[in-house]
Amino acid sequence: MAGVMLHLALFQPEIAANVGAAIRAAACFGAELHVIEPCGFPWKTRDIERVSLDYGALAPPHRHADWRAFREGVPGRIILMTTKAETAYHEHDWQRGDILLLGQESAGVPEDIHNEADIRLRIPLAPGARSLNMAMAGAIGMAEARRQIGWG
Repeated sequence: MAGVMLHLALFQPEIAANVGAAIRAAACFGAELHVIEPCGFPWKTRDIERVSLDYGALAPPHRHADWRAFREGVPGRIILMTTKAETAYHEHDWQRGDILLLGQESAGVPEDIHNEADIRLRIPLAPGARSLNMAMAGAIGMAEARRQIGWG
């Protein structure tokens, strides 16, 4: 994982199709994908393959048994995307090796993990909107990170 441009980490995802969409987005942005278990679905599900198409070969997800195993195996700044943040994703200086962390679809991340994040960012939304789909939020963050870092 040394020299990785960007990491996308999904904390205990609950919807298999979102993991599939994240695989595809990570492949398109050249990021390494990490899935922090447990997941809210059986791993070998058709929804993952249906949505990820053939991009799984370009961004095979690294599965981690839990948060501690993930942190021990993946160094880097944790950039948590959260609706609770004050700073917008495009106001942040992204760096090579950053870890873009997305919480569960229904609950985000627990308070202790929220507190471990080095940086918390939000995606500005229209009035009345609560949140974006996990994979969509990841794609928006990765697009800005790659815009700033470059493709080289």
